Amino acid sequence: MSPTRERRRPSEEDARDRAALARERRGRRSEEERRRTRAARPKPGARPSGPRRPRRQVEIRRRWVALLSVLTLVAMTYLLFFSSMLGVKDVSVSGSRTVAADQIRTVAAVPADKPMLRLGIDEIRDRVAAMPGIATVEVSRSWPNTVDITVTERTAIAFFDSGPGGDGVHLVDGGGVVFKTVSARPPGLPELKLPKVSADDPVTRAVTAVLGVIPEQLLKQVTTATARTPASVEFTLASGKIVRWGTAEQTDRKAKVLAALLTQDGKVYDVAAPELPTITS
Repeated sequence: MSPTRERRRPSEEDARDRAALARERRGRRSEEERRRTRAARPKPGARPSGPRRPRRQVEIRRRWVALLSVLTLVAMTYLLFFSSMLGVKDVSVSGSRTVAADQIRTVAAVPADKPMLRLGIDEIRDRVAAMPGIATVEVSRSWPNTVDITVTERTAIAFFDSGPGGDGVHLVDGGGVVFKTVSARPPGLPELKLPKVSADDPVTRAVTAVLGVIPEQLLKQVTTATARTPASVEFTLASGKIVRWGTAEQTDRKAKVLAALLTQDGKVYDVAAPELPTITS
């Protein structure tokens, strides 16, 4: 028989040796893994080691957008405030009848090619409003290159004659403003018989206020108007009859009472107090 080898059973000592070796190997692997983990962590203040190209492109794009925005703002500012591209090319005048449109343009003095946003709209309005025949003015911008001037002319409601040695016949509007001088007495307008005619004179304003509110049919009959005080307005009709009107208050009631009184004979018709009208011969 061939000799047989006996397998030696591992002793307890060998088992301990193998277990120690396994623990040592596990310890080395764990230590290596820990080192790799620490190496993979980004250092404080260091940029991440991942893909940087997309983030850099986004940053560059943002900078370009910001630059283009600034350039656009600068270009728009120049175009609106300094370029003649949006400057004044035309001045449009509307509402003028007796005052020439060219005269209004001359007084307005709107600078040609000046940027629309830099125009002194209030200054233009004030210059035109100072014209004698202009009552109200509106000035506006009509883009891209036109300035619109809309005027309301004064309407004559009466006149006064400065007499011999004076400077002619003057037209007066409803506010007592003397705004025009003419060579002859205008037909169809009453004459003011006042010591002084001025928009600053309370008596003048009272008389023109009455003439401005009485019925048109009655106004056509008035030849002269006068007053001693703001509350004592009176006027003479084409028939020669005198009407004491008083103030501009209760116009409708006074007109109705006067219409009834004029059917009766008399010389002076007093409707200053319409509830107590009187007729005197």
